Amino acid sequence: MLDKKFKELAEKMVAEMDLEEAASQIRFDSPAIPRMDIPAYNWWNEGLHGLARAGTATVFPQAIAMAAMFDVEALQEIGDVIATEARAKYNESRKRGDRDLYKGITIWSPNINIFRDGRWGRGQETYGEDPYLTSKLGVAFIKGLQGDGKYLKTAACAKHFAVHSGPEALRHGFDAIVSAKDIEETYIPQFQAAVEDGNVAGVMGAYNRVNGEPACASDFLMSKLEEWGFDGYFVSDFMALNDIHENHKVTKNAVETAALALKAGCDVNAGYTYLSIMKAYEEGLVTEEEIRKAAVHAYAVRAALGMFSDDVEYDRLGIDDLDTDESAALSYKASVNSTVLLKNDGILPLNVNKISKIAVIGPTATSVDVLYGNYNGLSSRCVTNLQGIRNAAGKYPDIRILYSEGSHLFEDRVQNLATPDDRISEALTVAEASDVVVLCVGLDSTIEGEQGDTGNAFAAGDKTTMFLPDAQRKLVEAVAETGKPVILVLNTGSAMDLSFEDEHFSAIIQSWYSGQAGGQAVADIIFGNAVPGGKLPVTFYKEGQQSDMTDYSMKGRTYRYLEQKPLYPFGYGLSYTKFEYSDMEIEEKKDGGVTATFTVSNVGECTADEICELYICSEAEKKLENGLNTNIEDINSLLDPDNQPKWSLAGFKRVNVEKESSVKVSIDVDEKCFTTVLENGERVKLRGSYMVYVGGQQPDERSEELTGGKCLSKEITR
Repeated sequence: MLDKKFKELAEKMVAEMDLEEAASQIRFDSPAIPRMDIPAYNWWNEGLHGLARAGTATVFPQAIAMAAMFDVEALQEIGDVIATEARAKYNESRKRGDRDLYKGITIWSPNINIFRDGRWGRGQETYGEDPYLTSKLGVAFIKGLQGDGKYLKTAACAKHFAVHSGPEALRHGFDAIVSAKDIEETYIPQFQAAVEDGNVAGVMGAYNRVNGEPACASDFLMSKLEEWGFDGYFVSDFMALNDIHENHKVTKNAVETAALALKAGCDVNAGYTYLSIMKAYEEGLVTEEEIRKAAVHAYAVRAALGMFSDDVEYDRLGIDDLDTDESAALSYKASVNSTVLLKNDGILPLNVNKISKIAVIGPTATSVDVLYGNYNGLSSRCVTNLQGIRNAAGKYPDIRILYSEGSHLFEDRVQNLATPDDRISEALTVAEASDVVVLCVGLDSTIEGEQGDTGNAFAAGDKTTMFLPDAQRKLVEAVAETGKPVILVLNTGSAMDLSFEDEHFSAIIQSWYSGQAGGQAVADIIFGNAVPGGKLPVTFYKEGQQSDMTDYSMKGRTYRYLEQKPLYPFGYGLSYTKFEYSDMEIEEKKDGGVTATFTVSNVGECTADEICELYICSEAEKKLENGLNTNIEDINSLLDPDNQPKWSLAGFKRVNVEKESSVKVSIDVDEKCFTTVLENGERVKLRGSYMVYVGGQQPDERSEELTGGKCLSKEITR
């Protein structure tokens, strides 16, 4: 909650403005009010995985990669670094009268939408497919951005509220039809957590409609924010209000749209629709009170940031706090800990004593774009995959690195005048001359991302297939035919169908959009100087396992509802060591939750981090009795046993375990994790037995096949 004194200051300042001045302050590009000594301010800044679009900054791995760390403390620490750099840039810019966009301290991050479909181009911006994981990481990131000082360090903004995850090509006129159960169970829990647990200063609406209502002017969604006690500012996505009359056809023109949005609770307009707000006032569509109310909400946040104060503890930050050695070290650590080892037949880490030549092949080997992802800053310290491998191999004078581009990222040739597949012969020459191949493939933000930001006009930033582009598939198949051992390094912001690669290659490393030190991290993992530390925050489907992208039902989607066997499951990832779990005990807590305590033993060859995962099995709900904590008389009519999650993540903890040693781990499980969402969207507590699973993976058949291990399990009665 914003401090009362900031709200009072906002009320006082807005009261001193004339109405036209107050109306001007609810635009994202708020002009100066010279007579009140108020400077211009642009609300639009980005900090998804580093301060973005404003020049030099520390670039961390993309959000989906940070999710793979399953590390609340790390997300908060990274958020704090981003806030430091945003404040530093803000302080230095305003000294020079530069009040442009991307120079402010209202950060339009994190993106806490659910990555429900692996083809969505913006899925890379999220923390994956699970609402619990997204909630915990989102809250941690928000706390890092906002700090715990007298003033907000920066103002975080949870987006895009709500039910938003593609398709990108349709988003400006799309109506997401979704059940009450799916909304409550999947699409909004993380926003509730951002408000109630993270005290987030801002919430951004989405482009689409939700069950007929524009998301930026939805009575239903705004009522949820009110129910949760949200007291920050609500901002539209950029030009989303324009869509209301131009594409959704809910209103006739910008004047009607401005009135609809303002009355619904949209405080700040990213875009230009609120240029018509005074016209709406003159026509009697909005009141002076409604305009001033929105301005007060905006100014309370600006006051909380210390914009009208002289004693702000962050005003000392400046150029020396940008792009530091300490932030670079944190970025490298995040790159290592987010890397997911999907397959390893024993080739990793490399035995350098048996290698004289390493072939590095592929279009992403020298790419800086695959380090960045989208919504990124510019780093002064980028290390590509090829450079990282050269750096790591430099310690071994007898090892030579050979390189070939192999193919274009997605075109059928590298040189326009050449014949198709013009780099494959070179790639084969390099591969056959080497002892081992590091094959670098994937996507980048020019073909996977947000509509308008990509060159992928045929899908507006979304993927049309789960496979690699055809040019790279040809390269992959050609290299496989050489018979050389291959380590595949995959840079993407999403899941891919790697069925062929899994069958033919010795190792597969999912490196995501890996941050400024991504190439060094992957090289250190290959050479055994670091241990891969991530697990999948998304399911890796096989082509054809997902339903129509426009269908927002969760049936058959994500690990909780998928009935088919995926290629790689959510929560899966290998290590260079082996962990065993034992001695699980469950203790009831007074607040209705439980604490699971268990032992994790490192029985392998090296010290490493383990991500411990706790799941609650909803299969037990089939045994439930009729005694309920609800007023609903006929529970059976609202509880569809075929529309329940198989199990749900309810806790996780990242721990470091030295080799040949054990640690005792405790995970607290909130009472809410034992609730059930009925078909009407009501969340209830049902009496009966529940299964609690603990391990380094899901309790599913595919995870057991891949790891050779099983989760501990214990049945408890609630």
